[in-house]
Amino acid sequence: AGMGKDYYRTLGLARGASGEDVRRAYRRQALRFHPDKNKEPGAEERFKEVAEAYDVLSDPKKREIFDKYGEEGLKGGAPSSGQGGSNGPTFTYTFRGDPHAMFAEFFDGRNPFDTFFVQRNGDEEDGDETFTTFHVGGFGNVSFPRARGGEGSCRKQDPPVLYDLKVSLEEIYSGCTKKMKISHKRLNPDGKTVRNEDKILTIEVKKGWKEGTKITFPKEGDQTPNNIPADVVFVLKDKPHGVFRREGSDIVYPAKISLRE
Repeated sequence: AGMGKDYYRTLGLARGASGEDVRRAYRRQALRFHPDKNKEPGAEERFKEVAEAYDVLSDPKKREIFDKYGEEGLKGGAPSSGQGGSNGPTFTYTFRGDPHAMFAEFFDGRNPFDTFFVQRNGDEEDGDETFTTFHVGGFGNVSFPRARGGEGSCRKQDPPVLYDLKVSLEEIYSGCTKKMKISHKRLNPDGKTVRNEDKILTIEVKKGWKEGTKITFPKEGDQTPNNIPADVVFVLKDKPHGVFRREGSDIVYPAKISLRE
């Protein structure tokens, strides 16, 4: 193969790198060369290359073609003659991505240069579970004046959004996993328009958690161009039980008995 770009080299990875390695390498390199942070000449160029490398290596199909045929193969240079055209790659790849949009998407629209930066939790949807969808809205149309100069110094975080998380006595007795589906607004890569997005938040309820226990998901509230999204907070509440109720760590059984009994 000719001397095309080596996406593994760009990310500082070996060829067999796992998907997790690829994500980690992109994260490290993108933070390092991000033009907001790195003013060296050539940083912007590196930032783009890193984005392209991640775009290819994080997609199993593109990665497979790149592994077999290199950059030329990926971008449509046919594989060397002698192989019937049919087993060559059948699509051509051009990196049209906007490296900044990709960066925003990767970091879930948050600014990773904020000191407080939370990785998103893996949201596996478990197919057939039924979810109550909570709408995190309520502050959709409040806009705070934008600061000039002092970047976002007057952005306020919206107040936390609270929901009850109802658990049965049996669930608290043995612990359980609750999946809550929230629907929140997320900023599009253009930084101005907003889309609705559903997200599953997974809560591991531990045995014996007390009523009133709070589980916080930072910044999962609605996102607008001018706010810091609210934290979403679930507050544990006991579901009434047919027979028992709990008081602290005790289970109480109220019984009516006659004087004679």
